[in-house]
Parts: sequence; structure tokens; C-alpha cells
Amino acid sequence: MSVTDNKAMESIITKDEAKAYLDAFRTKNVLIVGDVMVDSYLWGKVNRISPEAPIPIVSVTESEYRLGGAANVAINVHSLGATPYLCSVIGEDEKSIIFKQLLKSNNLSDIGIICNKNRKTTVKTRIISSNQHLLRVDDEIETNIDKNTADELINKIKKICKEKSVDVIIFEDYDKGVLTDYTIKEIIEFSKEQNIYTTADPKKRNFENYFEVNLFKPNHKEFCEGVNRDIPKNDIKLIKEYSGKFLEEYKIDKLILTLSEQGLVICDKNNCIQYPAVVRDIADVSGAGDTVISVASLLLCSGAGNEHIAFLSNISGGLVCAKAGVVPIDPKSLLSEI
Repeated sequence: MSVTDNKAMESIITKDEAKAYLDAFRTKNVLIVGDVMVDSYLWGKVNRISPEAPIPIVSVTESEYRLGGAANVAINVHSLGATPYLCSVIGEDEKSIIFKQLLKSNNLSDIGIICNKNRKTTVKTRIISSNQHLLRVDDEIETNIDKNTADELINKIKKICKEKSVDVIIFEDYDKGVLTDYTIKEIIEFSKEQNIYTTADPKKRNFENYFEVNLFKPNHKEFCEGVNRDIPKNDIKLIKEYSGKFLEEYKIDKLILTLSEQGLVICDKNNCIQYPAVVRDIADVSGAGDTVISVASLLLCSGAGNEHIAFLSNISGGLVCAKAGVVPIDPKSLLSEI
């Protein structure tokens, strides 16, 4: 594998080419499998300290539920014009009802959602006052789903893929137990039989289980943990070296490694290129990885090459970072950046 110098963020794609990809997205069916959650937000005012303990008392003034985890990838895919099918396992509880209501309000299908009485719907509650996060409470189960539930999920995925002519499967892993070595292996084998692209946004537990996926997208921290090596974010030469070794060992076609302020690196068996970040004011990095995997997956199944995948994914990730909160990519904003 050869190492290529940095690619400046110049016009390597025309607006007409970008628009053609966005038009192609509207014909794509995307299956997202992974851990889903409800993001709960409580905003309030702090006027005094509790007499029971040295902690602030928050008087709640506003509350909101939002879709989180793999569901945010589904929102991004929908925003880009494609049709997402979200597949996951949640609890058979009060929060599962809220989750399904959120799917409906976001125009997302629930045909891939399994409710299991032995699981819990993951809820992450953030308590905020004066734009400061005071506390986050995670209510969840992180153990792997059992074999029977895994088989139910796999069969549901196979059914949706065949009935909906799915173009790409995105593995969206948050280490909450839906994605296991067994489910990943079975889904990848099925995708190869059906000629469906596979992409993965990994976490540490399953990092080595995405053997032979078409595109693998860790961030810098996840990659360092996965290869068990502390690689400085600005040591692009060493990053490229380990990226090449990883691709070869796990027989992965492409790797996109996101490096926040350093942009991203995209590698295949022939080349490894860095695309620097576009300078912009950063409001919130939350959800940027979800946007990058969504854009990259749709471009991959639309026939885009490495340069266009990297360029548009890099721009998209930066655009959502410029907005506060977790927001999906806006195609019009993307086009205006070209």
C-alpha cells in the first residue's frame, strides 16, 4: 500500500456531481442494525444547594425526548433522502412506547424493532442548567442479547433485506449488547450472499468482529484501543501504517478513520490519504460520527470512489459540528459547501 500526501480541501467534486449523488440517495434502501436509545433532556434553573447533600437543586423548566444511538443514523439517512430500516432490540417497557412514538414522529419505520421483556430500553438522561451539563444518568442493560433473540433479529433483518431490496447494511455499535460476534458474523455472511454492501461504526468490544466488511469507520480513540497502540492524532504516517495493516489482517475494503481537528484518513489496499478538516467554529461534536457513516455508506452503494466518499463525508461531519446539539446533515447545506 502506498502512502499519499494530504489532500487539500479543494474542489475535487463539482456541485453537479454532488447533486447527482444526492439524487441517487433517493433510490437507496438502507438497513441500520445496532444499539438504539432514548435521549432524555431536562433543562432547569439552579437557585440553591440541597440541604441533604452539597449538590445543586435543579428546578425543571423544560423536558424533551429524542432518538439516540443507531436511531440517529436512521435520522441522517432519512434526511439525505434514502429510506432507512432500523433493526434493534429494546425493552417491553414504558420507554419502549416512547421510543416507538419518536420513530413515528420522525417518519421512521418500526418493522425492524423487537421488544423483549428481558431487556431494557436504554435511556440516557442529561440534566442541564445555564447551558452546562450537570449530570447524566444512564439506565440500561449492557449484556449481550441471548441466542434466541439474536436469531429473531437476524431473521427479521434477512426478511427486510429481501422484501425491501436493501442496498447497504450499517452496523452501528454502542456496546449495549445488540451487536455480538454471532449476529455480526451471520449478517455479514448473509450480506455477501445477497451482494449487499456492509459498513461498520465500531466500539471496542466488537472491534475485531467486523471481518470482511466493505467499509470500517472508527474514530481515533476507538482505533487506538482496537489495535492496542497509543498513536498520536497528528502522527499521520504511523496512523496510515497501522491502518494498512488492519485492512490487510481483517480483509476490509476501505477504512475511514476520523481524527476530529485533523480531518480524516481514508485507506484501501492501494492508497491511504488524509483529508484535513475544514476550519470552522465548532459548537458540538455530538453526532458527527453518525453523519459520517451515513454519508459514506450511501456514497459507497451509489458507486462513489474514495476521493468523493472522503471529501463529502468530511464536509458533512464538519457541518453538523458547527451546530449545537445532535442534528442530522442537511443536503442543501452540503451542496452549498461545494
